[in-house]
Amino acid sequence: MKQIKETYIAFLRGINVGGHHKIPMADLKKEFQKLKFKNVITLLNSGNIIFDSANENISILEKKISNHLEKIFAFSVPAIVRNSEEISKLWKSDPFKDIKLTKDIRLYASFIRENNTTKIKLPWKSSDNSYSIFEMRGKTILSVLDISLSKTPKAMETLEREFGKDITTRNWNTIERIGKILMPDAGTQSGT
Repeated sequence: MKQIKETYIAFLRGINVGGHHKIPMADLKKEFQKLKFKNVITLLNSGNIIFDSANENISILEKKISNHLEKIFAFSVPAIVRNSEEISKLWKSDPFKDIKLTKDIRLYASFIRENNTTKIKLPWKSSDNSYSIFEMRGKTILSVLDISLSKTPKAMETLEREFGKDITTRNWNTIERIGKILMPDAGTQSGT
């Protein structure tokens, strides 16, 4: 019986950040191929991998990837996995279309592993108005940072405090690039 293949995206946490936990993307691609994943594409240096696999349980995929990479590279490499349909739907929905973009505005999508019971009331803004978490869609948090008022680490601290450390964040530009790979005929989204 032929197995159904599905496309997934793995978002790895904490690699190639500030010179720590370095993993060359070519090595990462080889390791994903050793796990029998097909059509492996690495994107940027922050640990974004598009790959095909048999239709599997996402939590099993996350453990399989994390355990393998930790064994190979000798440090923890948490993986948060989404299927291509979820990422494509997120990208096509253009969630930041109403945000006025300037050179100082950063748009983020953060992915958490488990559903979260945070008490934070959304939309939420920091006291200095530099950072806002405006929506949560399932296990995806959408936020905006104005770097003219504050820097990224404070925003990431807020996310970890409210949603736990089992989270990884990507600039919206990364999600757009993934969306364009997954759906090359979809064209560009407005507002980004």
